[in-house]
Amino acid sequence: MPAMLYRFKSEAGADVIMLAATAQLLLRLMGRDDSPQGIVNPEDLSTARARLEAGVAAEEAEIAALRVAALTAGEKPPRAEGVSLRQRAWPLRELLRAAEREGVAVVWGV
Repeated sequence: MPAMLYRFKSEAGADVIMLAATAQLLLRLMGRDDSPQGIVNPEDLSTARARLEAGVAAEEAEIAALRVAALTAGEKPPRAEGVSLRQRAWPLRELLRAAEREGVAVVWGV
């Protein structure tokens, strides 16, 4: 069974395609329903982008705190594995920024 993909579209830029698990996480961080179809209207883009950026920053702060705790305890700090949330969120963040500049919506699943 092929993995489900989300395709985010906007007149402001190229489509952003990602696996469902990542897309659903990012949508939840943006305060949106993680359903297979949706829209971020132009008036909601700034808030959605800010929430996405805050979610990424919160994860990075949590990782930094774990590293500090490990170093304080004299343990080896945990290593980042794989692609970070910041890297996964970047293309969608950029599409949101472009759509915000142009005053157009971002949609998915339509």
